[in-house]
Amino acid sequence: MTNQMPGVHHIELSLENIDQLFNTLDPSPFHEKDLDDDAAEFILSWAMEYHRQQPVDLIIHLQKHVDGRNAQQLVEAAVRNYFAYRARLNVLEFKRLMKHGRLSLLVGLSFLVVCFVAAEMLVPKQPSAVPGFFREGLTIAGWVAMWRPLEIYLYEWWPLRRRGQIFEKLSRMPVEVRKRA
Repeated sequence: MTNQMPGVHHIELSLENIDQLFNTLDPSPFHEKDLDDDAAEFILSWAMEYHRQQPVDLIIHLQKHVDGRNAQQLVEAAVRNYFAYRARLNVLEFKRLMKHGRLSLLVGLSFLVVCFVAAEMLVPKQPSAVPGFFREGLTIAGWVAMWRPLEIYLYEWWPLRRRGQIFEKLSRMPVEVRKRA
């Protein structure tokens, strides 16, 4: 059993039996099983309540306790494997987002240049409403094309990176299985 350390936030999960922790449709061996979606989301949502640098542990209270140290080790390995897998998926998703950002930036910058060149070459520089309307329209269209790459590089990567850090933390957290009193 893991000793409860001061300063560690405890995520406690109360289950009837150990099988509730796992996805029953997963045919893989016990230690590699997927966690149940509800259980995984519960653990993740509680972990997100705390700062990503603050340590957490998972305490699973069971009504029907499985005897032996083996169950403790199997559950701990399953939880750690699951969140390590989710962390790896998150890294891949982050890489895809950055690749998408680079391609969007290339397309956006190219379109912006085309719009600026078209505004300069095609629209006469007369102080008239119609040419000014087209010049401004091309300028706005060029900057609108930059919206998506700027959104990716300024805002979208933050939550993804934070979620990955939480998955990493959960893949290393201590797990304890206890019999419910």
